Amino acid sequence: MTGYTHRRQAALTLVLAAALTGTLAACGSSAAPQASAHAPTGSPNAVAAREARLAGLAQQDVDAGAPGVIVRVDDGNGPAIEIARQAPWTTADHALAASDAFRMGSNTKTMVATVVLQLVAEQRLQLADPVEKWLPGLIPNGSAITLRMLLDHTSGLFNYANDPDVLKAFTGQDTRPWTPGELIAAAVRHDPLFAPGAQYSYSNTNYVALGLVAEKASGQRLGDLIQQRIAGPLQLKNTYLVTGSDSVKSPALAHGYEPDAAQLAPVLPPGTPAGTAFAGPARPAGHVDTTWINPSTEWAAGGMVSTAQDWARFDTALMSGKLLAPAQLKEMQTTVAEESGNPNRYGLGLEQVVTPCGTVWGHVGQVPGYSSEDYTDATGHRTVSVFTTTIFGLAAPKTGPADQALVNAAVCTMLDQPIPSSPASPAS
Repeated sequence: MTGYTHRRQAALTLVLAAALTGTLAACGSSAAPQASAHAPTGSPNAVAAREARLAGLAQQDVDAGAPGVIVRVDDGNGPAIEIARQAPWTTADHALAASDAFRMGSNTKTMVATVVLQLVAEQRLQLADPVEKWLPGLIPNGSAITLRMLLDHTSGLFNYANDPDVLKAFTGQDTRPWTPGELIAAAVRHDPLFAPGAQYSYSNTNYVALGLVAEKASGQRLGDLIQQRIAGPLQLKNTYLVTGSDSVKSPALAHGYEPDAAQLAPVLPPGTPAGTAFAGPARPAGHVDTTWINPSTEWAAGGMVSTAQDWARFDTALMSGKLLAPAQLKEMQTTVAEESGNPNRYGLGLEQVVTPCGTVWGHVGQVPGYSSEDYTDATGHRTVSVFTTTIFGLAAPKTGPADQALVNAAVCTMLDQPIPSSPASPAS
């Protein structure tokens, strides 16, 4: 089973709130066509052929049920390919463009980890620091949990996104703003999953704690740290952290959608609290508009807004050493094994991902209505983003395979590799 397949299947069997952790598109279950031999890299014919293939797969994804998709691929050899496609029923809300702002979900963790490692380089923090040193009394057994354990998800802390009360806010049923301290309190009222450092388990709680640590060590707000240290220097003009119940600043925000209660119920796993559904205005095709849903459960775990172009610039700067000194970049790429059977490995806010066309680095993120997948090669020379305007809409029999085919094609195009052949999609 590839890393893609493992993450997509795992995400759809977790409780609803765990979607904040992110999923990866599967390979091997899509109808992606076999690419013919490439024309010379960068030639007009090659670029046109690749763009046509991706545009066709993006339209197939929408035709299969995705409300909208944005694709950006830069293979480092000329202008990037940028594509946007959307279902006709979504155009009344917003005309989707490849340059639109998007809620980035857990991709946020890579930026937060970058800030933390910059503070380490400045000797304001140490990876071996216990969380108790910076957040005294906030986390039980905090003297045994280090910042490194928070960064690579080996702390054992319960994921607050799986708490029933937080779930209500995540789905928009509870509209009151949650503070970072309240999110951590919701997590620690549950027993830890294992002893600190014993194994890996993805937890948004880790990054909310890291956000508070960064603020404590610097004396600045997390959003300001990201702006001053990353977004400003890189001229990421559409990249910022949403905090509390703040509304999104960009008027060009892509709208996000989730299945309505009737469509959502069949894909929810056993044990999901009764009545779980996304709040939001009703839309055609059994959807609700989740664009303005309560964002306060996200913050340092998933509160960034950005664009595909901005995020590519960030990934390039990060992997090429413009944001971190060599020692800290090496630490970021020091990985631990993820779940059994998953070939992917997690570093410090950065994931090493096995794909059909090679190993890449990056992260993924999901918040209601938004799935973002961002990858780069080891040098940052090549980048790819695939944004889909739903999470649980991808559970549909046709939509999931079509989205998988698009992601496979985009990653392989980034790496200048042929699109792998795969079995036909299951019949509906």
